[in-house]
Amino acid sequence: MPRLVLVEPQIPPNTGNIARTCAATATELHLVAPLGFELSDRYLKRAGLDYWPHVDLHYHADLDSFKTLQKEKGGRLLGFTIHGKCNYLKWEYQEDDWLVFGSETSGLPKPFLEYCDQTLYLPMKGTHVRSLNLSVSAALGLFEAHRQLGYLDTNDQ
Repeated sequence: MPRLVLVEPQIPPNTGNIARTCAATATELHLVAPLGFELSDRYLKRAGLDYWPHVDLHYHADLDSFKTLQKEKGGRLLGFTIHGKCNYLKWEYQEDDWLVFGSETSGLPKPFLEYCDQTLYLPMKGTHVRSLNLSVSAALGLFEAHRQLGYLDTNDQ
């Protein structure tokens, strides 16, 4: 199953909302430090509500420790960025993909983007908007991967 990775997230409610999405989809959530908050932050907990015990949470002290784990486990690194090369809807996801999102203020670091197997973007028509909210972007990417892989067809009638 694809994994979701947040690199240096800054805003607790965004991470809390993403954690809730991960709990709802049984998706691993990897947080790469430095974080813009403490994991005990009340805003983070409030946004995640009572779903935190159901989140498969992994903490990484820095990008190097995350990259070491990713290499061990395998799978493609898919960096989501406004400068991505491929529309996220046209990408063919695989079960062992890592969907990686950067901080709300600066996105993914350029050296890390170059390390990714592919960079993806979310298409937007409004030129006056720089990007979508991190929790919205992560949910869109994750649900598209789940849709393509057939994880959303559980009780459809």
